[in-house]
Amino acid sequence: MFKKLVLIGGAAICTGTVLWGVTKYRKAKTTLKGENNVLYIKNSKPRPVSETVEGQFSIIGELKNIFKKSLIKSYPNFNIKMVISSPSKSGDYQCNSAMGLSKILKESGTKVSPAEVAKTLIKNIPANSIIEPLSTGDHGFINITLSQKFVVSQIASMFLEGVRPPKVDKKRVVIDFSSPNIAKEMHVGHLRSTIIGDSLARLLEYLGHDVVRLNHVGDWGTQFGMLLAHLNDKYPDYLNNPLPIGDLQAFYKESKKRFDEDAEFKKRAYAAVVELQAHNPDQTKRWQLICDTSRKEFQKIYDRLDIKLTERGESFYQDSMTKIIEDLKQKNLLVYEEGRYVMFPQKENLNPLTVVKSHGGYTYDTSDIAALCHRLEVEKADWIIYVTDLGQSSHFESLFDCMERAGYIDKNRVRIDHVGFGVVLGENKKRLKTRSGDTIRLVDLLDEGIKKSLDKLIKKNRERILSPEELEQAKTSVAYGCIKYADLSNNRKGDYVFSFDKMLADEGNTAVYILYQYTRAKSIARLANVEPNQLLNYAKNEDIKIEHPNEIKLAKEILKFHDVIQKITEDLVLHPLCEYLHKIATAFSEFYDSCYCVEKDRKTGEVIKVYMHRLLLCEVTANILAKGFDILGIKPVNRM
Repeated sequence: MFKKLVLIGGAAICTGTVLWGVTKYRKAKTTLKGENNVLYIKNSKPRPVSETVEGQFSIIGELKNIFKKSLIKSYPNFNIKMVISSPSKSGDYQCNSAMGLSKILKESGTKVSPAEVAKTLIKNIPANSIIEPLSTGDHGFINITLSQKFVVSQIASMFLEGVRPPKVDKKRVVIDFSSPNIAKEMHVGHLRSTIIGDSLARLLEYLGHDVVRLNHVGDWGTQFGMLLAHLNDKYPDYLNNPLPIGDLQAFYKESKKRFDEDAEFKKRAYAAVVELQAHNPDQTKRWQLICDTSRKEFQKIYDRLDIKLTERGESFYQDSMTKIIEDLKQKNLLVYEEGRYVMFPQKENLNPLTVVKSHGGYTYDTSDIAALCHRLEVEKADWIIYVTDLGQSSHFESLFDCMERAGYIDKNRVRIDHVGFGVVLGENKKRLKTRSGDTIRLVDLLDEGIKKSLDKLIKKNRERILSPEELEQAKTSVAYGCIKYADLSNNRKGDYVFSFDKMLADEGNTAVYILYQYTRAKSIARLANVEPNQLLNYAKNEDIKIEHPNEIKLAKEILKFHDVIQKITEDLVLHPLCEYLHKIATAFSEFYDSCYCVEKDRKTGEVIKVYMHRLLLCEVTANILAKGFDILGIKPVNRM
């Protein structure tokens, strides 16, 4: 029967019978029921369904709990943070606490080597179903290997229940990102804040936090005086006719030129600002028209990138600024200096905030104070995140310091982070600009991405395989996915070089490579004859075994997902998630090349044999990649 075989997604090629590689099925919705609310999986320890309903757990977190119990039993009078690292050369994880504990014991008068400490900790490890027998390495390092039963139970759980988030304490989070300026086009400088902010918001929403996405647009200030004056001069009949200023960038440049060169115009511009701040109805209408025109252009970009934001610009906080200034004066926190009121931080190395200008107007510092107060007092935020370039780091340090000095921030109750990022560079390692030296419009960058993505797909002859609708979806997925992934896969704290050639590469840590592995699994699902319920029942009831080295490697990489997610919430850098997805894709590719899932007869198409545990691995792999894509704001397609 197996004389002539063709292995697709396997390690050999013959003829006659097709051994289809990996496959995946759409996850079936099901309500899990069992005796005493327990889900049973053969060859693994039963565990309550309710444990995962609240969230799946971090492996490193569980290992820390296990070793903490051993520490309490082994050395009840000593406390030390249990350090678990991954990966380990001699196991899946490693406990690195024995050396530190040995040092503490020595300082207290008890001389015990790290190796002896490690043996004692191993001896007192509580009974559990997670780890195999432990071993020690050099300097008392304890090598940890996950048990096969545990790995199987977790893979089955992630299939049956989906990729659920780890348990976290739910918070109300306000995240401030994107923040373009009214009357100016979004440019490449807004790219990173928009992409990073959206991805962080998606991550926090996935974890179950109550997230408020705010777009703190620049819609107030001196520049609006010149815009209003120019609008009144150029389009005096604006109330009766549609506003013909589709190119706001050109309109802004015209008004700026007049402001810089015409003293009379500048005087009228300042007067217009005063009228606007006094809520003059005509000036307010002009201002609203300019804002509405900008919003429409911003929204086109946000729709293309699937970004959702609530606009709350500087103007929103104008009425509250006077009260805040009076409060700061009553607390004797404002200093009158050179005709203006400033507030000095507690730390001497930080710059003061200018709260009131010499002519009595407010500043960006004032609106930032008012915005932060609103987020604390009205939004009741437990966690506030600002996503801006690193050039604003010193400003936010001063802002947070002054807010703490004024008693507005209680650091014991509220977490506040400035998520800073570097600049986007061209391939010449300088700021990305047009050939003429102008800032690149974001819409032009996205259009170029669409063009290059389509060129790439046509070069691969995908237009012959995909329908017009599928080609359109693939083109958009690849273009925007690559732009987002190229940004997020780099450490946000550094600059990165923007290169369509690199981000559209088929190999390496790119969106194209990972999207391809995802569609690879999805495409083979169409060639197998296993019903979704068959795999569902198998995951719940069968004796599952994962034995091939590439099966084990893929499964254990999958289980690191929650560790990666929890680490990101600590330092708010997203490139570890991209690295993780690349490792999953690579492990899956190796699995695909060496482990076939379905054998079919080439002539009849009859299914000869199905390896259900491998189908299960493929399903969970696809789910993990899909969840990673969702957090990164990338839309995968089933065919590419």
